Parts: sequence; structure tokens; C-alpha cells
Amino acid sequence: MSFRNVEVRKKANVYHGGKVTSRTVITPDGEMKTLGVMLPGVYRFSTEAPERIDITQGHCRVKRAEDSGWTDYQEGETFSIPGHSHFEIEVVDFLDYVCHFD
Repeated sequence: MSFRNVEVRKKANVYHGGKVTSRTVITPDGEMKTLGVMLPGVYRFSTEAPERIDITQGHCRVKRAEDSGWTDYQEGETFSIPGHSHFEIEVVDFLDYVCHFD
């Protein structure tokens, strides 16, 4: 996956004491995405807009607000989170991801 002719915001998004970081990318069509990494651990995030997360490397387990259990995801897989919600993610192996905001 590659993105051409994009704007990249220089300042990093840093969460959970630096264990989760990303950079914001804006496409020529105005789509916003983040390219990021997560170190092993368990994290909780809230969403404003719907998000679709592509796993480009690594392994994690995700529990959405509406889920009663955890679901495994690995390289090449995608999961979605509704807007105005939250999710927990357990990063098992170093995780590289792309987050698409709708």
C-alpha cells in the first residue's frame, strides 16, 4: 500500500506514554489517515468518527464496545470501529497499521 501526493503532518500523535505513535496523512481528495505503530500492551481508544484499521504487520486482539469477547487480527486483515464508541486492543506482536477515518 502506498499513498502519492499527500500532505504529511510533521508532529507525531503520541499515546500511552509513547507506546503508540502515528503520523497524519491527508490525501489530495481530503481523506485523513494515520500511519502508526503500537508496541506490545493493552490500550483503550475512543472514536469520534468511524475508523477502519488495516494491520500491515503484527498481531493483535480487539474488543469493541459492543463485543462480549476478543477477536484476533493479523497482517493483511482489517477491523472497523463505529464513530462515538471505544475499543480495547491488545497488541501481541509489534503492530504496524493504517487507520482510515470516514
